[in-house]
Amino acid sequence: MTPDALFRPFTLKGMTLANRIVMAPMTRGMATDGIPGAAQTAYYRKRAEGGVGLILTEGTVINRPASRNMPGIPFFHGKPALDGWTEVAQAVHAAGGKIAPQIWHTGSTRAGKWVPEAEVESPSGLVGPDDPRGQAMTEEDIADTIAAFAAAARSAQATGFDAVEIHGAHGYLIDQFFWSGTNLRTDRWGGATIAERARFAAEIVKAVRAALGPDFPLILRVSQWKQQDYTARLASTQAEMEDWLLPLVDAGVDILHCSQRRFWLPEFPELDGEEGLNFAGWAKKLTGAATISVGSVGLNSDFGGAFAGEASDNTPLDGLIRRMERDEFDLIAVGRALISDANWVRKVREDRTQDLTGFDAADLAVLA
Repeated sequence: MTPDALFRPFTLKGMTLANRIVMAPMTRGMATDGIPGAAQTAYYRKRAEGGVGLILTEGTVINRPASRNMPGIPFFHGKPALDGWTEVAQAVHAAGGKIAPQIWHTGSTRAGKWVPEAEVESPSGLVGPDDPRGQAMTEEDIADTIAAFAAAARSAQATGFDAVEIHGAHGYLIDQFFWSGTNLRTDRWGGATIAERARFAAEIVKAVRAALGPDFPLILRVSQWKQQDYTARLASTQAEMEDWLLPLVDAGVDILHCSQRRFWLPEFPELDGEEGLNFAGWAKKLTGAATISVGSVGLNSDFGGAFAGEASDNTPLDGLIRRMERDEFDLIAVGRALISDANWVRKVREDRTQDLTGFDAADLAVLA
């Protein structure tokens, strides 16, 4: 199959991408003192030079006392960090690319032995079901967090980025509000339904949209699975998914970045079979928003094995191309393959898939 469907332009609110391939946001944890520097600039520039349509940066955290769970995660606040991100954006633009920061709060999650100086925060003082850690957020904490997301988005626009992505997936802070296993609140920030528990995210989206204005692209990353529980599901039915996602689109989200571990798996196989729509496909159908799909693109194993040192070999892209040809979703994010091969996009465009290198887990230890 020809890869032409992957290389159609995509335009949204004045942002035009040369193709449909997105670099997925991937935590690298190598920003000294939280400040992106020359290494990060070169890393993102290489992927732009390699032909990626839109680069989503690694998660970069908002201005809260315990917003990150690893010491090398970059900040998206303070002049030194913002100056560093400005250089990253300028380098990507000089290479002909587009870039958006992923703004983030890690909530009460753990990532090794390091802990922040301040106590971690979450909706109910839990990191997972029946797993206490840190403190439950007060109304003041919640208000300050919403304001911090808006401030980070405003900084992204001011420093020359092309869009903004909010990280609302994978069991981090926003997702901890979504998930009934970590949100036990009985006030307006909790509730028995996913629609009620989505209020925190919706208020963040509204504040970010107000900060950006109506014409700047806003992306929200969401997932069913959590790092705390790969089998977790926020929406077991179409109706629940609509109750979850449609209010977020109504609040101002332009693109839903629908994370799943394997993009080819149907979201509701009981409804449309084993070849049915994936998560991004259903999100697009139910909300009308543009969507990004993601999950082990071009590789024969999912990301979980990477952290155990497992490599991954290439797999054909025919299934992806078929889904793109029928516009099941609008964009596709590529992760680990772009860590190991900055020229992955160019090779696919030139039909040189025999030259793709797969993924080498050793590449996680370097920023190259």
